[in-house]
Amino acid sequence: MAIAKVVEVNSSSQKSFEDAIQTGITKVTETVKNVQGAWINEQKVIIKENKITEYRVNLKISFLVD
Repeated sequence: MAIAKVVEVNSSSQKSFEDAIQTGITKVTETVKNVQGAWINEQKVIIKENKITEYRVNLKISFLVD
């Protein structure tokens, strides 16, 4: 039987949502092994002077417990 855990992560990027997602996953995998998947719980943009200046995501990342 496999057991999975989920961690919730907030990540941001000045480039894109995709970059914010990759940044969050990269940071988590530095300390967590057996990462199996992720889903985007929420997306948000920060706007200054009518332009998007930051992309933010809330991720839930699942991994298998040894």
